[in-house]
Amino acid sequence: MEDKGKTKLVHFSPLQAIAIGFATLIILGAIFLSLPISTNSTQGVSFIDALFTSTSAVCVTGLVIFDTGVTWSVFGKTIIIILIQVGGLGIMSVATLFSLFMGRRIGLKERLTIQESLNEFTLTGIVRIFKKILIGAFAIEIVGSLILSTRLIPLYGFWKGIGKSLFHSISAFCNAGFDLFGSSGNEFVSLTSFNHDPVILFTISFLIIIGGLGFIVWKDVLSNRKFTNFMLHTKVVLLTTLILITTGTILLYIFEHNNPQTLKCLSPSSKILNAFFHSVTPRTAGFNSISIGDLTEPSKLLTILLMFIGGASGSTAGGIKVTTFSIIVFATLSYIKGNNDVNLFGRKVPEAVIKKSLSIITLSIVLIFITTMVLLINKEGSFMLVLFESVSAFGTVGLSTGITPSLNNISKVQIIITMFFGRIGPLSAAIIISTGQGPKNLPYKYPEGKIGVG
Repeated sequence: MEDKGKTKLVHFSPLQAIAIGFATLIILGAIFLSLPISTNSTQGVSFIDALFTSTSAVCVTGLVIFDTGVTWSVFGKTIIIILIQVGGLGIMSVATLFSLFMGRRIGLKERLTIQESLNEFTLTGIVRIFKKILIGAFAIEIVGSLILSTRLIPLYGFWKGIGKSLFHSISAFCNAGFDLFGSSGNEFVSLTSFNHDPVILFTISFLIIIGGLGFIVWKDVLSNRKFTNFMLHTKVVLLTTLILITTGTILLYIFEHNNPQTLKCLSPSSKILNAFFHSVTPRTAGFNSISIGDLTEPSKLLTILLMFIGGASGSTAGGIKVTTFSIIVFATLSYIKGNNDVNLFGRKVPEAVIKKSLSIITLSIVLIFITTMVLLINKEGSFMLVLFESVSAFGTVGLSTGITPSLNNISKVQIIITMFFGRIGPLSAAIIISTGQGPKNLPYKYPEGKIGVG
C-alpha cells in the first residue's frame, strides 16, 4: 500500500505534467523578476507584480503593469523573453530539448506529454516532428528579426536595433504582445509609432499568423502542399483564419474609418493596413498600432469576439480556438437544417469532438464571467472595459483599454488565474482539478430521460 501511495505522488498524467511545468516556470520567473537586478530601479518590484508579469510572459499574454522597456533592466528583459519563448513553445517541448542535448532517450511518458502539449493526433515520429518544429520556429523568428532590423537599426543604432528586433520577433511569433516602445498616459504605445510602416506591421502580422496556425498545420502544409490533400483540421484552421481576418479587416475599417482618434487621420492605404493589423492581433498577440482605448464601441465588441475565438489548437495562440468555433457554428447550422451529423469537407466530425467543443465554450464563458464579476466588484472600470480586460486575459491576448496598471491586488490575482487557465485551456484545467485524466466510458449506461430545452 505504501509503495502504491508513493507511485501516485510521482506519476502525473500528461495534462498534469504540462500544468505543473507552466506553474513552476511562472514561479521561477516571478522570483527572478522580483530581484533588484531585474529592474532599473534599486527598489525592484513587489512579488505580486513580478508574478503578474511572469504569468503574462509564460502564458504569452502581454498584459503588463509596467512599461516593459523602461522598468526592466537588460537582465529583466532577458528573463521575460526567455519566459515568452519557453511559454510559447511549451514547457515540455523545452524540457525535451534539453534531454535531447544531453543525449538522453525520450521515454513513452515524455512522448505522450509532448503529444498532448503539441495537440498532435499520433505518437508516430513525435520526437522527429518536435525537432522540426523547433528548427522551424527558431528559423522563422530569426528571419522576422532580420526584416524588423531593417527598420529598427536606423532608428536605434545597431546593437539596440538588433535587440529590439529579436525581442519583438519572438514576442510576435509566440503571440505574446510584449513590446519595448514605452507608454503614453495610461496606455502603452506598442506599435502606434509605426502605424504608417507596412514593413513593421506586415512582418509582425505574419509572425502572429504563422505562430497562431499551430504546429499540426505547419507539418501538414509542408508535407502535402495542396489544399485538397490537407487533413480536415488544417482545412478548417486555414479557411476559418482567412474568413476571420478578412471579415475583421472589413468591419474594423467600417467602424473606425471616420474615428479621428484611430483611422481618420491616416492615408487610405494606412487605414486598410491598420484595419488588417487589428483583425490579426486580437488572435492572440496583443500588439496595437492604434489606441485600443479610443476604439468605437462596435470595434471593441468585435475585438472581444476575435480575442475569444483566438488561434489554432497546438499553436502559441489562446482563446477557444478557431476549430472549436467552427465546429459549434456548423453543429448549430446542421441542427437547424435537420441533420444529425456535422459534416465538414466531406468528413463527419466525431460526436466526442462536438461535446468537447461545447464543454470548452461553456467553461470559457464561466471563467470570463467570474473574472468580469471580480473586476466589477473591485470597481476596476465600466462593464465594457472590464469585459475587454477579462477576455484579453482568458484569450492570452494582452490588448488593454488602459486599466491594467491600476488593478488592485485582488484583481491582479484573478487576472493571473485567468491567464493561466486560458493558456492551459479551461477544459484541461477542469479535468486536472477533477480527475487528472480525460473522459472515460462508464461500465454501465442509464436509461434515457426526457427534458425540455430552449
